[in-house]
Amino acid sequence: MAMKEADPALGFLTKKETEVKLPRPTRVKNKTPAPVQITAEQILREARERQEAEIRPPKQKITDAEELGEYRLRRRKEFEDLIRRVRWNTSVWVKYAQWEESQRDFARARSIWERALEVDYRNTTLWLKYAEMEMKHRFVNHARNVWDRAVSLLPRIDQLWYKYIHMEEMLGNVAGARQIFERWMAWEPDHHGWSAFMKFELRYNEIERVRAIFERYVQCHPTVKAWVRYAKFEVKNGEVARARRCYERAIEELGEDGQTEELFVAFAEFEERFKELERARCIYKYALDHIPKGQAEDLYRKFVGFEKQYGDREGIEDVIVGKRRFQYEEDVKKNPLNYDSWFDYARLEESVGDHERTREVYERAIANVPPAEEKRYWQRYIYLWINYALYEELEAEDTDRTREVYRECLKLIPHKKFSFAKIWLMAAQFEIRQKNLPGARQLLGTAIGMAPKDKIFKTYIEIELQLGNIDRCRNLYEKYLEWAPANCYAWSKYAELERSLGETDRGRAIFELAIAQPVLDMPELLWKAYIDFEISEVEHERTRQLYERLLDRTKHLKVWVSYAKFEAGLPLEEESISEEEGREPDAQILETQKQQRVLRSRGVFERAFESFRSSAPEQKEERSMLLEEWREIERSFGDLGDVASVQKKMPRRVKRKRPIISDDGTAAGFEEYTDYIFPEETGMAPNLKILEAARLWKKQKIAEEDEDDE
Repeated sequence: MAMKEADPALGFLTKKETEVKLPRPTRVKNKTPAPVQITAEQILREARERQEAEIRPPKQKITDAEELGEYRLRRRKEFEDLIRRVRWNTSVWVKYAQWEESQRDFARARSIWERALEVDYRNTTLWLKYAEMEMKHRFVNHARNVWDRAVSLLPRIDQLWYKYIHMEEMLGNVAGARQIFERWMAWEPDHHGWSAFMKFELRYNEIERVRAIFERYVQCHPTVKAWVRYAKFEVKNGEVARARRCYERAIEELGEDGQTEELFVAFAEFEERFKELERARCIYKYALDHIPKGQAEDLYRKFVGFEKQYGDREGIEDVIVGKRRFQYEEDVKKNPLNYDSWFDYARLEESVGDHERTREVYERAIANVPPAEEKRYWQRYIYLWINYALYEELEAEDTDRTREVYRECLKLIPHKKFSFAKIWLMAAQFEIRQKNLPGARQLLGTAIGMAPKDKIFKTYIEIELQLGNIDRCRNLYEKYLEWAPANCYAWSKYAELERSLGETDRGRAIFELAIAQPVLDMPELLWKAYIDFEISEVEHERTRQLYERLLDRTKHLKVWVSYAKFEAGLPLEEESISEEEGREPDAQILETQKQQRVLRSRGVFERAFESFRSSAPEQKEERSMLLEEWREIERSFGDLGDVASVQKKMPRRVKRKRPIISDDGTAAGFEEYTDYIFPEETGMAPNLKILEAARLWKKQKIAEEDEDDE
């Protein structure tokens, strides 16, 4: 019975014996979510962390010829097996051949390249790599053979021809390179191939050969591009008649195909370049008659420019400018206060070149004064006057009219309500360009009297300083400071001027006057300039006094830090004295001075720390930043520094939450902020011990959970 149930197809086993018994699916009883949820990202990360390191074969060192032979045999077998599997893969063949090349077995490498070419001789990369191997190892004849076969089999691949010719030219075989070019030209390549042949001949100054190549080129490629190149070549070699003949032949031989904008524009510009204006005009007119208007926009624009430069302006204006002029007239009639339209209209008339018409447009434009005496309405309008004045000066070259334009503009502006420094300065600079220095000074003086501005003062002082008039500069600075006594920039520049003249006492007195002002726009810059002034004068004691005076006014963190860094960075007197006397510095004195410098800097930091702690205890972040700066300075002192004492004072950062109160007084949630707890505040904060105990408990709890997981 058992034999009957046995199946020969199953090896004489019964179906029951061959059945695969799958485990019964486990029924999930508790479907509630687990207390700890695991994401897919965590699973992947754990799998990556527990992944075993990749097993890599050990590095093999070859010590004798037998091992080398075994290594080569094994590698060749690997490559051959790989080729049998994927013989169409080019990279495998390249790697195999390059490996044989690295073994200096060039015969085998060539054999591999040849086998690869039998598989796919149309692959350009194989030919290039093959030839590069031969060239790299100076097998010139082999390389020639490879290139010759490559260009014979793939004559339409320009890169092969370029490489072949480049090799021959590098070897100095000019005749051979020329012969290769001739073979290439027989295949009628594109424009780049012919251009390369011409450049090759030009490198060897074979002008007649280049001309012959151009003749073949234009027969091979009868296009406008080819003929224009031919003509430009003749122009470059000074053959004007030949170049003209090229353009004429192009129009004759190309027929309707040559009726293009590019050819006629090039021909006309050629004639224009050699002052054949009538010829150029005839070419333009002929082209406009034979080319559709939609295809001749550039030609039309060039013709207009040509006529504007050389032709009858009156005749061309009616055709070209008339339409645009009519459009602008309509625009300015609709809205006379649309200054952008006036700008465009004036620019159009300037391009035409008619001075009277341009002046008329400008006069009509500036007559449209803004209705309200507010600066925002005048900011665009004022540029009409500026453009008018620049046009009269630069284009019309009428000095008197330019001066009159500036004068009328300055009369029109209501200086009591607002003014424009740009107009005053441009008028003054115009007078300087006319070498009228008294007139420029009078203008700038009037500007200071009527509408003083920072820019006017700065420019006037700069002009006088360039002229070397120091007394005038001082007078101007005094007027500047009378007008703006709170301007720290003016005080600093005035003092800087005196210092550059060697007037140290005057500069110091100016700084003293400046810091005594009740109101200053940027006092921190002024104090910094004063301190830098004293440091540059090597007045260390005065600098200390300045810092002390500044600290009487403000206890800002930056002032304390700057003061301490100043003390820490002072040069040692012993070094400078020994350098002047030409001797070695005394080590004991140097050490004493270094210690004094450290003590002074440390004293400043201690005062600053005590000031923040007693006067501004709420500025904890500033106190923490001060300690960080102090610690860095102590580290820079090296052995003399006391980093440990500063480290003891460093606070501990604690993240806390505080309520956010909205504008209407209601609570809008909480925000997190960083609080700083200093060592001396530990006993004052009753909740710190509780917080510390909570932190330790949480840390212990996390450790216990990790142990349970393990």
